[in-house]
Amino acid sequence: MSQLPSLSQLRDPNAFLRRHLGPDAAEQQAMLDSLGLGSRVELIEQTVPPGIRLNRALELPPALDEEAALAKLRGYAEQNQVWTSLIGMGYHGTLTPAVIVRNVLENPGWYTAYTPYQPEIAQGRLEALLNFQQLTIDLTGLELANASLLDEATAAAEAMALAKRVAKSKSNLFFVDENCHPQTISVVQTRAEGFGFELIIDAVDNLKQHQVFGALLQYPDTHGEIRDLRPLIDHLHAQQALACVATDLLSLLLLTPPGELGADVVFGSSQRFGVPMGYGGPHAAFFASRDEYKRAIPGRIIGVSKDARGNTALRMALQTREQHIRREKANSNICTAQVLLANIASFYAVYHGPEGLKRIAQRVHRLTCILAAGLERHGITRLNQHFFDTLTLDVGGTQTAIIESARAAQINLRILGRGQLGLSLDETSDETTVAKLFDVFLGADHGMNVDELDAETLICGIPEGLLRTSPYLRHPVFSAHHSETEMLRYLKQLENKDLALNQSMIPLGSCTMKLNATSEMIPITWPQFANLHPFVPKEQAVGYSLMIEELERWLCAITGFDAICMQPNSGAQGEYAGLLAIRKYHESRHQGARDICLIPSSAHGTNPASAQMAGMRVVIVECDEAGNVDLDDLKEKATDAGDKLACLMATYPSTHGVYEEGISEICEVIHSHGGQVYMDGA
Repeated sequence: MSQLPSLSQLRDPNAFLRRHLGPDAAEQQAMLDSLGLGSRVELIEQTVPPGIRLNRALELPPALDEEAALAKLRGYAEQNQVWTSLIGMGYHGTLTPAVIVRNVLENPGWYTAYTPYQPEIAQGRLEALLNFQQLTIDLTGLELANASLLDEATAAAEAMALAKRVAKSKSNLFFVDENCHPQTISVVQTRAEGFGFELIIDAVDNLKQHQVFGALLQYPDTHGEIRDLRPLIDHLHAQQALACVATDLLSLLLLTPPGELGADVVFGSSQRFGVPMGYGGPHAAFFASRDEYKRAIPGRIIGVSKDARGNTALRMALQTREQHIRREKANSNICTAQVLLANIASFYAVYHGPEGLKRIAQRVHRLTCILAAGLERHGITRLNQHFFDTLTLDVGGTQTAIIESARAAQINLRILGRGQLGLSLDETSDETTVAKLFDVFLGADHGMNVDELDAETLICGIPEGLLRTSPYLRHPVFSAHHSETEMLRYLKQLENKDLALNQSMIPLGSCTMKLNATSEMIPITWPQFANLHPFVPKEQAVGYSLMIEELERWLCAITGFDAICMQPNSGAQGEYAGLLAIRKYHESRHQGARDICLIPSSAHGTNPASAQMAGMRVVIVECDEAGNVDLDDLKEKATDAGDKLACLMATYPSTHGVYEEGISEICEVIHSHGGQVYMDGA
């Protein structure tokens, strides 16, 4: 009798890897034969220089199969606590329509497509992004919008940079309203330092004391206040400066658009248009400006054109602004858009349409009005006179008791100083939410009935002079797909215009999402991962913390570094963060004058664009015909830079896909001149 295989022999730890990569043994052999090689080992020997091979096993735990990995992730998810988060600050609960969850977010036809450099195979996504741009244009009241940026805070920094590029004012001072979201202020501070801008963070009433090239205002502000920005914007224009306004997209269904108030740049997050909070992201920022500034706008812009046969076609327009062409002279280092998230927001608007979106906004505002009226009857002071969905309250000495009561009800409020609390209602809020808040703030016997207050309450939190009167979303696409079957067919129609992994292989190298397996995407929609606000107390995000800490340990083991930063939201943002770290390293050694960044001529356009943003001077190092760094030219440029050399940006493997044999010597040349080496992989 033949021996039966043991359990250890029946285990298949490489099943995920095999299924994920695809080629079987016969296909691998065919590829090796075409190269004249006998094995994968021989392939590695001929492509990876001996001097850089890792001749030891990585200190990583054994691989898990898909089921075990999902079970482990489920264990992390169950350690997160999903409370009702009313913290606000640009992050809100939202309801993603099921037809969008199943047919876009969970559909490889949408999440595995290559970044749309080739419009011929991306007409579906480009149409969805064009809808996103139209949504942004209509709600902000401006003439031109891009196809999204990475997040609201970096969009604010891009707005500041645009203002400096186009403002006629000679000032180097940029004003930031202290009532902008704090995370936005922090990012703008970092970016301003790299650019060498002077920043003033102050009460908006003090703006007129300063001569500036631009100002960042928030409408409504982080505490919910809605003010008429026209006098401030008129003052800025009188001194030839630009007005940059951060806003809430849902509020603009009821508020006068910032563009109609005179704003030059308007931006914010589209997260509450159907994109889960996800403990902070990713979310697509929207960014709009005036047509006269179109060549100064960062990021991608989708335009309508004609193909060779005269048919209407979509493409990425005005690309001469972007890093892959202008390099260190580009408007920004951003080289992509938050396409999947922008498309979800776009489809959310298409599915609900103008009337449905307005109803959502009105309902959120009505609930907030009822809550404000009931709290006011019990003597709780509201600090923001006007509001859309956010109340800032002075509760005095009862703050601690209210916080404890909220925690008992599993509600997160925004905790402010000096006896103050804030809260923001959202699309997921209802009458039960308001009733629980009355219990939290007023105790058991408050006598407030939501239905009775609804019948009695006449207040409106929006100033009459700032109520929206202009129309929006009049393009037919926003009125044509309001049933599930109509929406389903529209989504399928667009999907079929694209090339993604569900139809074909995509033989292009990129750091985009095209290799995300189904089992890796499944946890994204789990409520314990999707519905956490980024500013919840740490004890509510234990699972997230454990997962992130474990990933950091693994990445340290793989890269050989001592610490990992998980903050950058894209490869280009990673470059920028790395260069800022190098800059701070030199400053810590009293060598802050080091500002020359050497960059090979074959490098990504994001490299020189990021160096410029980090306040460095770019010097190009020549490459040979094979794309390798010219070592003699590198030595000459490093010597010429001397004590001004900050770093070299090395792409490894290079943009040609080659591991340069001289990489160790290249690093030594830079180190011998006191510089650092930033490395990324193509």
